[in-house]
Amino acid sequence: VQLHAYGAGLVQAGDSLRLSCVTSGLSLSNYAVAWFRQAPGKERECVASISWSGSSTYYSVSVKGRFTISRDNSKNTAYLQMSSLKPEDTAVYYCAADDLNGRWIVTTAKKVDSYHYWGQGTLVTVSS
Repeated sequence: VQLHAYGAGLVQAGDSLRLSCVTSGLSLSNYAVAWFRQAPGKERECVASISWSGSSTYYSVSVKGRFTISRDNSKNTAYLQMSSLKPEDTAVYYCAADDLNGRWIVTTAKKVDSYHYWGQGTLVTVSS
C-alpha cells in the first residue's frame, strides 16, 4: 500500500492550493481518509477527515470554512482544497487512510493513532 501526497509549495497569504493524495495497493472506497499537518515544534494534528463514501466529514476549527476534503474513489485519490491560506497553515501535510474498523466517527477519525497507512508528507509554506 502506498500513499503519495502532491501539490504542495510556497504560496502567499490568501492564496489557494489543492493537495492530492494518490493511493495504490488498496481499494480506497473501503478506507476513510484524513489529512494531518505538523508544524515545527508542534504535534501532528488532523485538519480534515472523510468517510468512505464522502457522506461524513470532519474539519478542525482552525480550517473549517477554508479547507474542503473530498475524494474520488474511482481514481483512488483524495484531495484537500485549501483556500484563504494563512501563514499559520505552514506545515508538512500528510494524508492517511484506514478502514477504522468499518465505523467512521469523529472522535476516531481525527486521531493520529487511528490510521495505519500514511503518505510521505509534503510541505506547504504560506508567506505573509
